[in-house]
Amino acid sequence: MTTERREPAPDADERTMLEGWLEYHRQTLAWKCEGLTDEQLRTASVSPSGLTLMGLVRHMAEVERSWYRRVLAAEDAGPIHYSDEDPDGDFRVTASDTWQETLATWQAEIEAARSNAEGFPLDEMGRGKHARTGERFSLRWIHTHMIEEYARHNGHADLIRESLDGATGD
Repeated sequence: MTTERREPAPDADERTMLEGWLEYHRQTLAWKCEGLTDEQLRTASVSPSGLTLMGLVRHMAEVERSWYRRVLAAEDAGPIHYSDEDPDGDFRVTASDTWQETLATWQAEIEAARSNAEGFPLDEMGRGKHARTGERFSLRWIHTHMIEEYARHNGHADLIRESLDGATGD
């Protein structure tokens, strides 16, 4: 695997630290998917779970979109992979789903997230509200939550990757 990951400097300021760890975890998920075929990326880890690496990446595209477009910037950005009829559609992949399309969608959402976050101070509350709770959140809270979200799913990705080809690593 060749994806380069860098931890933030130990003496970085808070924003640099938060954004650095978020980037590190984004890169970790990409690293866990690197070098696999579309078929492998669509392969579930263990029964009865249907969790796949491609499904995790689709989910993280939705999470990036939700927090940075809807909650932070108040954009009217609908779902990409799920619907009211299929709320877990982001995790469900089919034979027609490709890594190229999944990766491009995820990277586009990451770019939108970076762009939307760039203009916000950490303490500023987002312009939008969370769809389920109606709450508003600061950029600091969103960044911290996203680090937690990626870290949790990267643990899943570790196990899925190991089950596919034996590759291990943090």
